[in-house]
Amino acid sequence: MLKTFKFDDVPVLNTTSGKLKGYFYDGEYIFKGIPYAHADRFQMPVESKWEGVKEATSYGFVCPLMDQDTPNGELLVPHRYWPQDEHCQNLNIWTKTLDKEAKNPVVVWLHGGGYFAGSSIEQVAYDGFNMCMHADVVVVSINHRLNILGYLDLSPFGDKYHNSGNAGHADMVAALKWIHYNIAEFGGDPDNVTIFGQSGGGMKVSDLMQISEAYGLFHKGLIMSGVADVNMLPSCTGNGHDIVIALLNEFGWKEEEIEKLETVPYYDLVKAYAKVSPAIAKNGGYIGGGPLVNDYYRGNPLGYGLREEAHHIPVMIGSVFGEFSFAPSTFNKMELTKDTMEEIISKVYGDRTKEMIQAFAKAYPDKNPTDLLYVDRAMRQPSKRLAKMHAEGGANVYLYDFTLEFPVMHSKIAWHCSDIPFFFHNIDKVEVCSIPEVSDKLQDQIFGAFMSFVKTGDPNHEKLPAWPKVTPQQEPTMIFDRKCEVRMNFDDALYELIDSILPPFSLAAIMETQDIQH
Repeated sequence: MLKTFKFDDVPVLNTTSGKLKGYFYDGEYIFKGIPYAHADRFQMPVESKWEGVKEATSYGFVCPLMDQDTPNGELLVPHRYWPQDEHCQNLNIWTKTLDKEAKNPVVVWLHGGGYFAGSSIEQVAYDGFNMCMHADVVVVSINHRLNILGYLDLSPFGDKYHNSGNAGHADMVAALKWIHYNIAEFGGDPDNVTIFGQSGGGMKVSDLMQISEAYGLFHKGLIMSGVADVNMLPSCTGNGHDIVIALLNEFGWKEEEIEKLETVPYYDLVKAYAKVSPAIAKNGGYIGGGPLVNDYYRGNPLGYGLREEAHHIPVMIGSVFGEFSFAPSTFNKMELTKDTMEEIISKVYGDRTKEMIQAFAKAYPDKNPTDLLYVDRAMRQPSKRLAKMHAEGGANVYLYDFTLEFPVMHSKIAWHCSDIPFFFHNIDKVEVCSIPEVSDKLQDQIFGAFMSFVKTGDPNHEKLPAWPKVTPQQEPTMIFDRKCEVRMNFDDALYELIDSILPPFSLAAIMETQDIQH
C-alpha cells in the first residue's frame, strides 16, 4: 500500500536556533541534520543560529575519520557511508507528533566506534523510524567530533583551547542541552530523556554520568557492550604539551604559531599525528584519542568511582556472548564428535580442557562446548563490576547477556553489535537476524524491556519473566536468547577458572586465539 508523504503541509517549528522544517512520512515526522551547535577546531561548541527556515531533510555531515572506511563484514553488521566534515554537530529526530503537550519519552542514541570512528547513521540498524513507530517515543541520534578533532588537548597553549581534550564530549553535552530546550516542539518530554549507546557509545553513556554539566539533561541510561576495563582502555590523563609540540615541530612551526594547527588540512594533521604520537605513547605520555580526566570529566567510573549524582540514574547494562568473535568458523560445530571438540578446545586450554568444558556446561548448559572459545572477556566482567558499583550507590541497575546463535557460519554465537537490531526494533533491516519463530518473539521481548525502562526506569514487562535489579550481593542477569530467563551469578565460576588459566584479556590475544582455532 502506498505510504503517505507530506512536506508542504508540515508546520515550521520554532527552536532556540531558528525556524525548522522537516517532513512527514508513513506516520512520522522526520528531521535530519539539525545543527545543534557550531565549533571551530579544538574549541568548545557554541549554540547554533540560523536565519530563515532551515530544511531538515538531509542527514548532516559525519565526523572525518582518520582511516578510510573499508566495507567488510556487511552481512554481520551492515553499514551506511556518508560525507564527512569537521562541522558535524548535528542530530536527527523521529517523532509521531508535533504536539507540545504530548510529553512522550525521549531516547538519544550515542553511536559506537570508540572515540575515533562511527556516526549517527553508520549502521543500518541505527535508523530510528521503527523504534518511534512501535512505541510512543521521540528518537534522536547525534553526531559529534571524534579522534584528534574531539580528543586532543591543546589547553597548555591558550584559554581558547580550554577543555579541547574533551571537545567530543562537550559536543554531546551541547546536543543534550539543545534537546532539553527544544524537544517539546517535537512532542518530547525534556524531563524524561534516556541516553543509550553500544560499544564506544555505551562508554559515552557512563562518561556523561561523570560530567556535572550533563546532570539533569538525561534521566536513564542503557549501556550496551560498552564497559571497558581500565587496563584495556585507561582514561587519558596529563596534558597535551608534548604531543602538540611534536606536531608543531613536524610542520616546522614555532609555538607562537599554534593557531596554524586549526587550519592545516585534516589529513595532513592526521599524517603528522600518526608519525609523532607512537614515541610519546611508548613513554607513557598523553596523546589524546579519548576523554581527558580533569575538572570537567571525572574519568572511567571503574577507575575513578561514580559521581554522587550518577546514583540517581537508573541503568541497564549488558553485553553479548562473543563480543569480538568476528572470525568465521571453518567447521560445523553441530556435527563434531566429542573427541574432536575436545581436541579443538585443547589448543587453547591444554590439559585443563575437560575441566573447562565442565565449567562451561554449568554456565551455559544449552551451548555447544566449542562456544567456550568465544566467551567474552572484554565486556561481561567489567559490566558486572559497574553494575555492582552502581547498585551499591543505591541506583536501580538491570543486567543482561545476549547469547543468541544466528543462522550464519554454522550457528555463529552473538557478536559485537548483533543485539543492536533487536533494541531498535530493526531486525527487518538486518538479514542475518531472520530466524523463523525466534527473531520476532525475541525482538518483542528485548524492545519491550527497553521501552518499559525508557518510560518507567524498570524493564519488566509481560513478555519476559520477572527481572530483579542488581544488588551489592546478587547479580541477576536476564539471558536474551531463544528462551529468555534470569540466572543468578551464573558465570562467576567460569570466569574465575578462565582467568586462572589464560593471561589477561587483550584484543590482540583474542585474534591470535581465533587463528589457533581455524
